[in-house]
Amino acid sequence: MTTACYSTVLDHPIEAVWSLIRDFNNYPAYIEGVSESAIEDDRRGDEVGAIRRFCYLGNWVRQRLAVHSDDDHLLTYAGIEPLPFPTGDAQGAVSPTPYEGTMQLTRITDGNRTFIEWSVALDPAPQDAERWRTLFQSWIPEWTNSLARALARRAG
Repeated sequence: MTTACYSTVLDHPIEAVWSLIRDFNNYPAYIEGVSESAIEDDRRGDEVGAIRRFCYLGNWVRQRLAVHSDDDHLLTYAGIEPLPFPTGDAQGAVSPTPYEGTMQLTRITDGNRTFIEWSVALDPAPQDAERWRTLFQSWIPEWTNSLARALARRAG
């Protein structure tokens, strides 16, 4: 098991941030590179157990909403299938990995801002753990910065 994590402060109220991310199907609105997303089986985007299928940079991914809490401003998602390592990024074969991600928001009263912590727990083959962790350590800040840009556009 290995974990990649990133945290930062968003210059937006927690209500604005949560309203954008709380719907599990809203990925294209705040993650650049996600071209489409759909919830399977007519479930709601805030319903634990809902499965989203989305296209990220031309690759289709399916994830299940494992935890959703409006009170705690928290959501956890889990990959349905192990995630394949991006082909263009690897020197040699890297095995796919199971993963689970969590986004947690905390209110910052000073300036009416939001602290976000986004972590992804990975369960790769031991020889691939560092490559997976390094990849997610680069992706999570990109995704968080994409969220910040989406919030700025909404506030604009």
